[in-house]
Amino acid sequence: MMKKSSVITAPRLWLVIAKSYRALSLLAEQSIANTGLCLTDFVALEALLHKGPLTISEIQDKVRLASGSMTAAVDRLEKLGLVVRKSSPTDRRARVVHLTAQGKRLAVSCFERHAKDLERLMSALSQKQKEQLYGSIKKLGLLAAEQLSHQEVKANGTREQARKMIMITE
Repeated sequence: MMKKSSVITAPRLWLVIAKSYRALSLLAEQSIANTGLCLTDFVALEALLHKGPLTISEIQDKVRLASGSMTAAVDRLEKLGLVVRKSSPTDRRARVVHLTAQGKRLAVSCFERHAKDLERLMSALSQKQKEQLYGSIKKLGLLAAEQLSHQEVKANGTREQARKMIMITE
């Protein structure tokens, strides 16, 4: 029987990060599904809750979903009475999406439930471990973003699009 190497190589670490990301993503999606909302509706409500009124394209930029998905989500949320579209005070062509009182109550409730689910999961780590993990992952993400911004972006054009795609912010 072969003994596993205790050396953590970059490919081995990447594999652990990728597998962990997948499992964590599935748990987060399950948590969101347990709120009774689909992922696109949840992220749209969450963005409006934490950022205030936004245009559909601003919501799309914040949550990185396709414009068709975002428009469909806003349409669904509007039919449910959770959001309303209003004219922009600064741009006659733009429509700004606002949470209704009912939408705000639902967004707060769903986000709190989701946050509790994530806190339960993260309770496996001490505060120090969370801080170390946060710092390490952010450092790797920023380095990857920097390397991507220096490379030629072939498929969809600009470096700005690449930066938006891999935004790592607080």
